[in-house]
Amino acid sequence: MFLDDEFDGVPLVRIMGLKRLRRMTRRQRRASNAASAGGVVSKELRSSASASSESENTTKCSSDDETLKIIIAGAPASGKGTQCEAIRSKYGVVHLSTGDMLRAAVSEGTDVGRAAKDYMDAGKLVPDEVIIGVVKDRLSQPDCVSSGWLLDGFPRTPAQATALKSAGVSADCFLFLNVPDSLLIDRVVGRRTDPITGKIYHMTFSPPDDDEILGRLEHRSDDTEEKVVVRLEQFHSNVDAVRGSYEDIGAEIDGSLSPGEVGDLIDSVIEEKVAAKTAA
Repeated sequence: MFLDDEFDGVPLVRIMGLKRLRRMTRRQRRASNAASAGGVVSKELRSSASASSESENTTKCSSDDETLKIIIAGAPASGKGTQCEAIRSKYGVVHLSTGDMLRAAVSEGTDVGRAAKDYMDAGKLVPDEVIIGVVKDRLSQPDCVSSGWLLDGFPRTPAQATALKSAGVSADCFLFLNVPDSLLIDRVVGRRTDPITGKIYHMTFSPPDDDEILGRLEHRSDDTEEKVVVRLEQFHSNVDAVRGSYEDIGAEIDGSLSPGEVGDLIDSVIEEKVAAKTAA
């Protein structure tokens, strides 16, 4: 009932978190026969929100049915890295990429990790069924169960989306960062990496101020217009079908905006999905 309420212009869902809001909603329902129009509980919600705003900076959930489960997709240079870090920091979810999960599974020597290693050692692509096994194993680990998760750039193909669904893995929302190809190409071609710090600069949008850093910047061999066009063609050949697999929970975000504006749009989508989940 109070999912759309705000405190100082900030949605209560963002301030209080899904778990607490659901608990207080249940409390309101128990009190509804004794309170008139829910006014007493509405006051209680706002008081709790005030206290929460002083002590909590992230939105976290602690049980499996109340945690956030997010998938984010976007082409190379769409800004996924920046937004994933913001989502992880704000909502407390575990940020997961396929590469990180594969390396961890191989290092830990799990069944699917050993299977993946056999393919990788042979120079072959890891098949979808093995990757799905790695993903499913990782999502079942305690940190993901208690804190929720953010799948970064996976699934990449319709077959992977179907396999993920068949494995019983579902998400609360699917975020797609949409950026025109012309801007993506400009972003990629202008990127330079500092080999000492690993920091990435852009010669147009964010060049270094230090001449020493400028002099040692490196241009990755695959950050050329010819190669990024090929990568974009591969991305576009699959992304529409993947988005179709998540049409009911999907949201398209204008990734050409500033990082802060993109982040605000993402927050709005997440809050909407959290509200829908709470009301269900």
